[in-house]
This record gives sequence, C-alpha cells and structure tokens, in this order.
Amino acid sequence: MKSQKRVMTVRPLIGARGVMLIAALFSMVMLSGCVPGDGSYSAADPAGFFWGIWHGWVAPISLIIGLFKSDIRVYEIFNTGWAYDLGFYIAIISGFGGLSLRRRKKRDD
Repeated sequence: MKSQKRVMTVRPLIGARGVMLIAALFSMVMLSGCVPGDGSYSAADPAGFFWGIWHGWVAPISLIIGLFKSDIRVYEIFNTGWAYDLGFYIAIISGFGGLSLRRRKKRDD
C-alpha cells in the first residue's frame, strides 16, 4: 500500500484586493500631509515649481479634504507665480490625462 502525502495549502490572510485597498489608504494618508493651504508657506517663503507639481498631483485629495476643512485649498495661495502655475498645470494635465492611457480599448472582433 502506497502512502499518500498530504499537502497543506496556506491561504493568505489578505487577498490581492485587500493589499490594494491597504496600499491606497496608506497612499492617501501619506499624500495628505503636504496639501496646499496647510500653513507651511508664507509670502516670505512661497511654494515654487516643484511644489506646484506636487500640489497638482494631490489636487483630488486636497479637494476632498477641503470639503471638511475650510483652510485646505486645491491651489497654494503663497506661490512664486508662473513657475508654480506651470508645475501645477503640468501635473494636472499629465496626472488626469495619464489615466486615460491605461484604459483598455475594446476590440472589434
């Protein structure tokens, strides 16, 4: 009589969707630390080009937080002018336009 080996399978505690949910929540918390209007800029120390890019990337999160906290804005008031604007708009256009590039197109079969 041949002995059969039992193979035990280990089921993961968190599936792929759970990992994605945790990663999304972690990202939102981390990104919300540098939103425009949080008081870290002043007329003496305005936000520049790279902060414009960052604020453009976190604009959707800033909009949601701004619904609950009146001092948080989508756009930093204390900025360097056109350099901040350029960075902000580059991030907005590339961030939201980039989402459409990831969509799958339907094939006509």
